[in-house]
Amino acid sequence: MTIEWRANQPKWVQIANVIKDRIRKGVYVVDEPVASEHLIVQEFGVARPTARKVLIRLREEGVVYAVRGLGTFARSPDDWGTNGD
Repeated sequence: MTIEWRANQPKWVQIANVIKDRIRKGVYVVDEPVASEHLIVQEFGVARPTARKVLIRLREEGVVYAVRGLGTFARSPDDWGTNGD
């Protein structure tokens, strides 16, 4: 995906918004894996720390949850803002 970066917003915020939109649209299905750090780096052309920050912030916001050894999974938009990990 090509993204037109906005100068007034950090890249990690813009990528997080793309992932949230994909969950809302069903591209990432609830309780199924979302993009890994590696895939975020490849798709958006950002450094690994940026990709890591995206996933950390999405977990903090309750948008995704992580399962050690398995990956990061989408949560239902109805559950966002709650920390059900």
